[in-house]
Amino acid sequence: ENERIFNKIKNKIINLLGDKVFSTEGEKLEEVIGHELSALGQTLACAESCTGGLLADRITAVPGSSNYFLASLVTYSNKAKTKFLGVPARLIREKGAVSREVAESMAAGARKKTGANLALATTGIAGPGGGSARKPVGLVYIGLASPDGITVNDNYFQGGRGQIKYQTTQQALDMLRLKSKNKKKSTKKD
Repeated sequence: ENERIFNKIKNKIINLLGDKVFSTEGEKLEEVIGHELSALGQTLACAESCTGGLLADRITAVPGSSNYFLASLVTYSNKAKTKFLGVPARLIREKGAVSREVAESMAAGARKKTGANLALATTGIAGPGGGSARKPVGLVYIGLASPDGITVNDNYFQGGRGQIKYQTTQQALDMLRLKSKNKKKSTKKD
């Protein structure tokens, strides 16, 4: 009887929260992503700036991640973004390294250079310094490139440097989860 009541409450919560629920079994987001990418036969690459490799670290913490994770390019400097990802230097000069356009170019470059189906890119201001009135500490752009195109989300995270970096990876993984979830739904309909 208790289990039936528990399941009824759990299902109500899941229905209320919808896509916000990524696990009811205590899995980490990177584990959920791993299962989804494996099930779909998709590959992933990353282009990281403000996260400095944290996104790749989280993804590769999952056993079996070599089945879907190809590479991460930590392009912290502007020169590295241009040299390794093909981000136009002019774009960085005109828009700034922390911009929607650069995140889009980084994601596209990572996908193209690695041959991955999907690519995540992060660029932002993790602080504590480096912010301005126009681009405050905590401003982060996350790009997701796929065969369908490129999506870029802008985010304003709070906290210290480590917190901002972690929140960025969490948001990036969740963007990927939602993209994979939608891909899975459309595959089932076909």
